Amino acid sequence: MSENSSSTVLYRKYRPSKFTEVKDQDHIVSVLEGAIKKKTIPHALLFCGGRGTGKTTLARIFAEAIGTSSNDLYEIDAASNRGIDDIRELREAVHTLPYHSPYKVYIIDEVHMLTKEAFNAFLKTLEEPPAHVIFILATTEEEKLLDTIKSRCQVFRFRQPSRMVLKETVLEVAKKEKCKLDKDAADLIAVAGDGSFRDSLGILEKVITASSDAELSADEVATIIGAPRGELLMKVVNALSEKKVEDGLAAVALATAAGADMKLFLRLLLERVRAIILLRNLPSRREDILASFNEEDAKMLETLSATPNLPLNSHLLLRLLDAADQTNRSSIPHLPLEVAIIDLCQKAE
Repeated sequence: MSENSSSTVLYRKYRPSKFTEVKDQDHIVSVLEGAIKKKTIPHALLFCGGRGTGKTTLARIFAEAIGTSSNDLYEIDAASNRGIDDIRELREAVHTLPYHSPYKVYIIDEVHMLTKEAFNAFLKTLEEPPAHVIFILATTEEEKLLDTIKSRCQVFRFRQPSRMVLKETVLEVAKKEKCKLDKDAADLIAVAGDGSFRDSLGILEKVITASSDAELSADEVATIIGAPRGELLMKVVNALSEKKVEDGLAAVALATAAGADMKLFLRLLLERVRAIILLRNLPSRREDILASFNEEDAKMLETLSATPNLPLNSHLLLRLLDAADQTNRSSIPHLPLEVAIIDLCQKAE
């Protein structure tokens, strides 16, 4: 699965090269393998899903599995080849027979970027392609595609890899790179990766490059990637639970001064408040709820969940969700959280 070149970025170096190496997309892999086994290869496939979920990687694996050589595999970026002239060239090219393979496979990435005119020109070819041609369309924005395009394809929707899968992947790659990464550090990288294999391994690469040695703790990773330290997150949680506005604002100020990424700060804060609410309402799932937290944080969250009359409830969680959404649009990233803390701590009982 790995390449020999040490200069290759980690995501490419450890890119899956066969179906058995693909993670968290079993619902898609099983269908593709079944189609190959039964020799019922669809002429057009549409891969939908978030960035870094493996759409292009799985398209390449599928192309190789049906016997397509590199000379008969064409990858087109629709973001930069989006016009009607580009599609006209493609329509002419598809009629040429493959060089060495039973099929010519065209992988068209970010297909939603095609112009309306290009889409219309592409429809006829997509509906009735030559027998030797297979189209694999990939998009991060399925909602932008015309229904006429989707109806001509077999549609596959990629899941975002779970946090646990990303954490395991990061730990596996770190080990192969001879880097000692503790589990809490890997978890931070998985959270920052935000459902993307590519982003998670990109962050790992940044961490390895920035570190002075091959041993990485959670605190060192937090400093490198702008993740907040755990104690600051818990200070905000405690401030909200006790309605101590000054303590909450002071914790946010310390996180900002340390260069914490506010979007990541809020994501981790939401995770902790959510855990408290779930522990209170779903105690039978205690182990699952606390699985992603270190021992110290888990104990504090459990204590807070068992403390009666705390204002850590679904209404507070929704207010923090609003702050997280506003953070993406704010010119002062920490402002929405500061306003939320003031509102929540000063709100009358």
